[in-house]
Amino acid sequence: MKKIVTFFAMLIALIAFTSCTNNNNTPKELKNEKISQEQKFGGVYIEITIDDFNKLGYNYGDSIDITFSNGYNLIDLPYYNGYYTNTGEELLVGYPGYPYIKACINNGNDLFKVAQLRDTDTANIKLNTKAKYKDIQEALDIHYSDIQGAMTDEVFGNYRVVNVGNLKKDILYRSASPDDNQHNRSKVVQGLIGKVNTIINLSDNDGELAENINKNDFNTSHYLDIYNNNRIIALSMNMNFKSVNGEEDETPALFTQFTENLFHTKLVSGLRFMLKNDGPYLVHCVEGKDRTGFVCMVIEAIAGASYDEIIADYMITYDNYYGINLNNNPTKYNIIKEKNIDEMLRTVINDEKVDIKTADYSKYIETYLLSKGLKKEEFDSLKAKITK
Repeated sequence: MKKIVTFFAMLIALIAFTSCTNNNNTPKELKNEKISQEQKFGGVYIEITIDDFNKLGYNYGDSIDITFSNGYNLIDLPYYNGYYTNTGEELLVGYPGYPYIKACINNGNDLFKVAQLRDTDTANIKLNTKAKYKDIQEALDIHYSDIQGAMTDEVFGNYRVVNVGNLKKDILYRSASPDDNQHNRSKVVQGLIGKVNTIINLSDNDGELAENINKNDFNTSHYLDIYNNNRIIALSMNMNFKSVNGEEDETPALFTQFTENLFHTKLVSGLRFMLKNDGPYLVHCVEGKDRTGFVCMVIEAIAGASYDEIIADYMITYDNYYGINLNNNPTKYNIIKEKNIDEMLRTVINDEKVDIKTADYSKYIETYLLSKGLKKEEFDSLKAKITK
């Protein structure tokens, strides 16, 4: 009797598995899946959870085709669990903590708007090529823990002073968020910012900042003093740093209104806020990684920091979160450096003929910021304020 029960259990399991795949082990094609716009950073949520999507037989590193009901197609889309494409390239991402899988443009315009989608549209998904991007997935698949363990407060909070170039001593700090506790770091960071006078919050809008501060577990008097004295600017910045005056080169003119010029407008707003308020300054987003990395790179460049100084400061974050540094994992270190901070520096220089490793960043950053709306007198005043 036991053998019969076991046989039927195995048969049921086999039927359940084959219902998700065909005879060629190709994941089941999804049809008419509901979609919605991801409001914070832009993109298209396809409303199936990451776990449910993966259970159908899709794996990170696969190539995916998506067709929306309005006719917009995404062909040969890499499916990753992180943002492993180059800036401006499309991908399907199952990022940890997201409610659904998301199709988007990495650090680019809002795909939902670029594709002219509406909430009433739907998506069909099918496999293009199995494991086509597996090597990239495996090379860049990195994770961190939200449990502090033996890490120091500075490492866990990704908190540090930035003393590079001609910056005045201890005038610039960077960190994970001191108000958003989604990664269990806010209380740690709150305990470290006693010297800070002005905060550039890149991740929250005014409402989100107020909501975080009004939570029962938020009781840091120094941060509240900064907030109550209006020395925090909440920019809710995206990461579309390659947009040109708010519009990607190939974005149809019809969609200029959708690009909203958010990144550069808010970057300039943050710098003007620094000009109006005294340091020391703290720059942060949620993790203190990419948005913080770009803004700190800009400030460091204003102060005449070298390529090596800018790279070293940016990559400390990957040591703090993932234990990745040039000594213990040079391959991943260099891939991350080239895809992220090198690309940011190339964007600032905007000249393929210039060697980013030897460039005079104080020269290029001025041209860059003036092209984004900062006035010459503002640039000169800010430089005088933060440098020796």
